[in-house]
Amino acid sequence: MTITENLALPVGTTLDRFIMRKQEDFPFATGELSQLLRDIALAAKIVNRAINHAGLTDIGGAYGKQNVQGEDQQKLDVVANIRFIRALRNGGEVCAIISEEDEEVIQTGNHKGKYIVAIDPLDGSSNIDVNVSIGTIFSVYRRLSDQGCEGTLEDCLQRGVQQVAAGYIIYGSSTMLVYTTGCGVNGFTYETSLGEFFLSHPNITIPTTGSIYSINEGSYNQFQPAIKQYVELCRERNYSARYIGSLVADFHRNMLKGGIYMYPSTTKAPNGKLRLLYEANALAFIVEQAGGKASNGSERIMELYPTDLHQRCPLYIGSTEMVEEVERLLASSEASVSSTISATAHN
Repeated sequence: MTITENLALPVGTTLDRFIMRKQEDFPFATGELSQLLRDIALAAKIVNRAINHAGLTDIGGAYGKQNVQGEDQQKLDVVANIRFIRALRNGGEVCAIISEEDEEVIQTGNHKGKYIVAIDPLDGSSNIDVNVSIGTIFSVYRRLSDQGCEGTLEDCLQRGVQQVAAGYIIYGSSTMLVYTTGCGVNGFTYETSLGEFFLSHPNITIPTTGSIYSINEGSYNQFQPAIKQYVELCRERNYSARYIGSLVADFHRNMLKGGIYMYPSTTKAPNGKLRLLYEANALAFIVEQAGGKASNGSERIMELYPTDLHQRCPLYIGSTEMVEEVERLLASSEASVSSTISATAHN
């Protein structure tokens, strides 16, 4: 390709330009949400730089403390948490933040801020030291309380259907930011030399079915019979098992190629392991906007009522037909158990 031909190629649509254009579609929009999304993108660039230098600087490995979930924190967990909180606080649009890494609501001091952000600053952090894809997950809600005061617990404990935006950043072979504001899903790839996110995956839609299943089969013996049955069906159908232990990476692959991600309840974790507010709600909003489905096995994820900041739930998310098949198996299994209990009681 000649220099002239190369210069003639379009640079592409930047995230900032895309956000501005979308804002124009809503005549009553005043710009606060657009600014909030830019703040998240800025923090993502800073975290991306830290991740890329993890092998060269002393920010890899364990931090030496546990988070509120009882999980060992990595140094980059702490770095990412600080960076996103700082960016959102400085941006001024968020009155309160809830983070997977913090036990309580984080007040930003921006009492006039209209929004609440729930964030998992660094998902899959156990993969940091082995150079495997990791990510950030976030969701945005309008505050319920009056402006001019601190954000409240009620502001934070909202159902997923009340989200106004959600997204994730995946730090992998390339860094991507994928988000929705309820009008479809778009993905932006980070161009490091220009320091900009460019639209690379417009109007993402997930196939209605697929041939990929993502589940930690190491816990097979702890699964419910219906989940064991579904895993066996996947094996019989020669589906590809793909599980990396990083929710964002597994979810992103299935979004693009078609598949299902499952983290069911187990005998060890009867309520599941994933957090409703920091992980499940955001990804449920995204997958539904892309034409997929997210369920806890019997209910739509986004209809669940949170009662605790760190509430956990089972998650079945991905291609609609695959999620619905799991729901049918679980319902059939539950009906069979109920029938057996009823017959035993009558005898």
